[in-house]
Amino acid sequence: MDNELAHGLLVAGEGIETVLSLRCVMPAMPMVAALSAGHLATLLLPEGLRRLYIARDADVAGDRAVASLTGRAIAAGIEAITLSPRLGDFNDDLREFGLAELRANLRVQLAPEDAVRFMVPG
Repeated sequence: MDNELAHGLLVAGEGIETVLSLRCVMPAMPMVAALSAGHLATLLLPEGLRRLYIARDADVAGDRAVASLTGRAIAAGIEAITLSPRLGDFNDDLREFGLAELRANLRVQLAPEDAVRFMVPG
């Protein structure tokens, strides 16, 4: 992860299942699981981070965590991009729709250069 953090990229998600599901389609992207919405909201932002992808859970706690972390990132001069699942979280999406649909949903939410660089073709 240190190598890619040097390039200023990170995906932060609430749960380990969410992050592992994202890892299935973006195995080289640096990621961290906060383990709860409260922890996601207060995530320490690494030095040198330029772009933060926040993998949200589709619930009230997830909305609050995204709002808090986004505000902190922007205040620190970091571009914050929210990744939204179709269902409750990205693990739900993976189990319900499969890898191809998860990949398609994420591809349009990523910065184009990150989609090309980090997504597994398919």
